[in-house]
Amino acid sequence: MRFTTILPLLFILFLAPKDLKAQDSVPKKQQTSPEIKKAVNNLEKSLKENDNLKIAFNYEILAKGFSDKDDLAKAEEFLLKALDIYNAANNSIGKARSVRSIAKVQELQNKLNAATKNFKLAFDLSVDDITKNLNKNDYNRLKNRGNTKLENNYLNANIALLEEKNIKSEIADTYILLAKLNLRQQDSTQALGFYEKAGSYSKKNSAKTIKIYGEMAKLLKGGKRYEEAITVVEKLLEEAKEIKDYDTQIIQLQFLASVYFKYDNPEKAVEALKESYSIAATNGRTFEARESVQQLVDYYKSVKDDKASMETYENFIKNLDRIILSDHSLTDAKTFRVTEERIRRLESEKSFKDELISRKNTFTYFLLGSVALLLLISSFIIKTLYSIKTKNKEIALQTLRLEMNPHFLFNSLNSVNQFIAQNNELAANKYLTSYSNLMRNTMENSNKDFVTLGNEIENLTKYLELEHLRFKDKFDYQINVDPKLDPDNIWVPNMIAQPHLENAIWHGLRYKEEKGLLKMDYTLSGKNIVITIDDNGIGPTKSNELKTHNQKAHESRGLTNTKERMALLNQLYKTKMDFTMTEKQSPETGTIIKITVPIIKKP
Repeated sequence: MRFTTILPLLFILFLAPKDLKAQDSVPKKQQTSPEIKKAVNNLEKSLKENDNLKIAFNYEILAKGFSDKDDLAKAEEFLLKALDIYNAANNSIGKARSVRSIAKVQELQNKLNAATKNFKLAFDLSVDDITKNLNKNDYNRLKNRGNTKLENNYLNANIALLEEKNIKSEIADTYILLAKLNLRQQDSTQALGFYEKAGSYSKKNSAKTIKIYGEMAKLLKGGKRYEEAITVVEKLLEEAKEIKDYDTQIIQLQFLASVYFKYDNPEKAVEALKESYSIAATNGRTFEARESVQQLVDYYKSVKDDKASMETYENFIKNLDRIILSDHSLTDAKTFRVTEERIRRLESEKSFKDELISRKNTFTYFLLGSVALLLLISSFIIKTLYSIKTKNKEIALQTLRLEMNPHFLFNSLNSVNQFIAQNNELAANKYLTSYSNLMRNTMENSNKDFVTLGNEIENLTKYLELEHLRFKDKFDYQINVDPKLDPDNIWVPNMIAQPHLENAIWHGLRYKEEKGLLKMDYTLSGKNIVITIDDNGIGPTKSNELKTHNQKAHESRGLTNTKERMALLNQLYKTKMDFTMTEKQSPETGTIIKITVPIIKKP
């Protein structure tokens, strides 16, 4: 680099404000810490993965790094971002933790009203008793700020709670608050003790540890306890050398020089400044090198050693080219700004993705809701149609049950008329009584698909009695029930056998020359009841030859009625009823009907 190029930079370096002279604490201008760099990398990764809880947690880690470096505004910014995510996820633990951290950062920025409110909110959000009490104590402490005794009590109460949970980082923070409380009371001795305790709980070689020991050195120097201040700074330098923290080494050597100057040991002070300059020059810390040179020059001027002063300037100018070329502080700062921009871009992309996902989910929910509504409507329509269909079947079944044989009604009235014409009043009355009883029972059971076996046998017996009064010379009848069947607890279809009995009498037995027999048996067969109707009439073939057109239609309708009723009952009650009709072969005549129905227990 040519001298003409260096001149403007020299102007900037040596005419810039000399606010770093005789440093009293950790410098404000430092390179980005490894903890922050790591947190930034993890944050970028979680943003790309779109993992909200990881993003929020990395915001918290990043905020802690900035808080330890005293960049409290940035720490609060990232904590607020973490809180937004925890609120959206309704993560109560994350909310309570981040709100407490926000309150602590706000207190350090002297935003006491905001910090007080957030400690109260953290108390409300906390789920465990210890954290609740920590937030309660901090809330009451800020509410009673100025009352030293109460503040001290609340801080000590928190230390006891934190030691119970062994949260070392927060214990260190609380001891720092106790130190600051004592400094407000001008008690530097107590403050030093609390800073020392804070240091014992803070992580070795961390930014917080450096800050704590820096404050201790500052207090010791201010109290003219130079030897103790030197001991603290030398301890800091040892730790900084272990982790190759050049920024801390440089600034603490400058601070050590200021202590030696106060301690009237200029030789050690010059030695410290030269070492500070050497480290700064070797590691490309341009402004720090300039500060060490400036302090050396000021000292040489004060002792009127112009030769040493000029040699120091010349050495600095001679090495300035190399120092500037190896200085990465500006590059690091620019890189971090670029990284921040990249994070903001990733945050914007994530926000856009989340909005798209939200819209997609809204559409999906709308679509699912529409499908569900359509299915509901379809289900309602199907159910309604099924209900209508079932009702129609029930109506049809009831119609079939109520369907009366017009011949039976007509012939019954003719029989009564015949008994009256023959002056057989007793027979007419008996017939009418049985007829009315049968009609009453039929009407009572007209709305029932099933009746008890006992009720069914009673009705069929009354029907056969009526027919026997008219055709007593034509047939006798028998009804047999299997003793294994319980007539009062077994249900059978209502009057399912009546049309077959009627056909047997009217189209088989009444045309027989000699007296016939009609047998009806109820037999248990596995899980079914078999109803057998056996007559020895003239049989279906001969009967068909003798029938008129109307009689054929009547018989056909009786059989059809039975089939339709069985089909409807099978559909409505999911049963398997069936019947068969068999004509007896010569020399026997007659018909055998078998009706099979499942056993249905009385409810």
